[in-house]
Amino acid sequence: MLEHVPAWLGSLLKGVRAGADKLVILQPDLAITDARIDLSSPAFADGARLPVRFTGDGEGVSPPLVWGEPPAGTAGFALLVEDADAPAPSPLVHALVWGLPADERRLAEGAIARDGHGGPDGRDVGRNSFLGEGWLPPDPPTGHGVHVYAFQLFALAEVPAIGANPGRGELIRAMAGRVLAAGLLRGTYDRGEAESIGRARTAAAPLGTLAAQQ
Repeated sequence: MLEHVPAWLGSLLKGVRAGADKLVILQPDLAITDARIDLSSPAFADGARLPVRFTGDGEGVSPPLVWGEPPAGTAGFALLVEDADAPAPSPLVHALVWGLPADERRLAEGAIARDGHGGPDGRDVGRNSFLGEGWLPPDPPTGHGVHVYAFQLFALAEVPAIGANPGRGELIRAMAGRVLAAGLLRGTYDRGEAESIGRARTAAAPLGTLAAQQ
C-alpha cells in the first residue's frame, strides 16, 4: 500500500491533500447543528497519535470507541472515519458503519470488520476507499507528514434502509436531513516525521475550531 511510496516522493507530495473542508461532517447538506455527542476512545486522546496497533504498521485492528447520550428521538447512529490529509481529491474513507442501534454506546476493539450483509440488529459495516468491508488501517506515505484521522459519529432521527455494504456517497445521501447531533474524535499518524509524537496534538489543531462549534 502507501508504505511503499518512496520517502522522497512522499515529501514532494506533502502539500497535496484532500482538505478538511471535504470531511462528511462539514458537508452543508447534513446541516450539522450545535448538538454534540461526546465521542472518545480509551486507547488514545483527541488529537493524539494513534497507537501502532491500529495502523498498517501493527495488527491493523480498529480502535475501541465510546460515546455519550444522544438527543431524544435518536433512531440510530452512523460512523465514518476519514483521512482528509490523503494525497487524493477526496478524503480517504477508513471505516463506515451504518445502522448502529440507538441504545449502542460503544464499539469494541476490532469491531469494525467484514460482516457480509450486516448484523441481526441492523448494523452494517460498509466499504472503505479500497472497496473492502471493514477497517482500513492508517497507512500514510513515508515523509508526507502528519495525517489527521477524523472519527465522525452521527445521531440520526431515522435510519432508512440502504443497500448492503454502503459507500460514502450513499451514506451522505441517506443522512441528509436526518442528523440530530454529531461527534468528532481525531487521531494522528505519520511515517518519517521524527518529531511527530511531540507535536501530534498541534497537527490536529486545524479541526479544533470544528470541535468547539459542536
